[in-house]
Amino acid sequence: MGKRIRAQRVGRGSPTYRAKSWRGLGEVKLPPAEETAEAAVVDILHDPGRSAPVARVRYGDGQERLVLAPEGIKIGDRITCGISAPVKLGNTLALAEIPEGTPIHSLEARPGDCGRFVRASGTCAILIAHDIGRATVQLPSGELRDFNPRCRATVGVVAGGGRGERPFIKAGKRHHAMLAKGKPYPHVRGVAMNVVDHPFGGGRGKHAGRPKTIARGAPPGQKVGLIAARRTGKR
Repeated sequence: MGKRIRAQRVGRGSPTYRAKSWRGLGEVKLPPAEETAEAAVVDILHDPGRSAPVARVRYGDGQERLVLAPEGIKIGDRITCGISAPVKLGNTLALAEIPEGTPIHSLEARPGDCGRFVRASGTCAILIAHDIGRATVQLPSGELRDFNPRCRATVGVVAGGGRGERPFIKAGKRHHAMLAKGKPYPHVRGVAMNVVDHPFGGGRGKHAGRPKTIARGAPPGQKVGLIAARRTGKR
C-alpha cells in the first residue's frame, strides 16, 4: 500500500501547507465606487506573502485603506478614486473613461468587485479598444478579454517589477519565500518518485508509464496529471 501523495496532503490541510495569512497586512482592494474620493499616500509597506508592495492611503474623512502600489508612486502623492477621475498614475476609474493604450492594473472582473485581475508585481494590462457595451483588454498573459466598460481599474504598472530576476543563491532563501506563501517546497516531479509514492513513479527513464489524462471524479490518490482535460496531443 502506497502513502498519500502530495496532492492529498495539501488538500487535507495542515500547518505545513497552510499560508501564513495572519502575517498579512489586511485586504488589499479597490475602494467602493459610490462616489469620487481623494486620498493621500501615507506609507509604502511590504506585505509578507504578496509579491507587490502595498500603499496605505488616507481619505479626507480619516479612513485608511490598503491598495496596490503602482510603479513611481511615493509618500505624499494624492490619488483619486471614482467613475470619472483624471487619467493619472494611481487613480482608479472606469474602463470607459480610460484612453486606449493605457497600462492598468487591479482590474475588476465585474463592476464593484474591487479588483480581481493583474495584481502581481511588475505586471500590467493594456486597454486595447472600446466598443459598444464592452472594453477589450490585453492581459499580461497576452490573452485578449472583453470587460464591462463600467469595470474599474487603476492606472499604472504594479510596483516590484524585476523581482524574479534576482537569484535566490541558496535553497534556504527559497525555503523562507515559499513558506510565507504556504507553497509545497521543494517540488519533486512525480516521475522522479518511487512507484509507492506517486502514480507516475517507478520504471526506467523519466516517463509516467500511463496516460496523464484523468477523470474529474477519480479518487484523490489517482488525481494527478491532466485532470478532466478537454483534449490532448498537438494541435
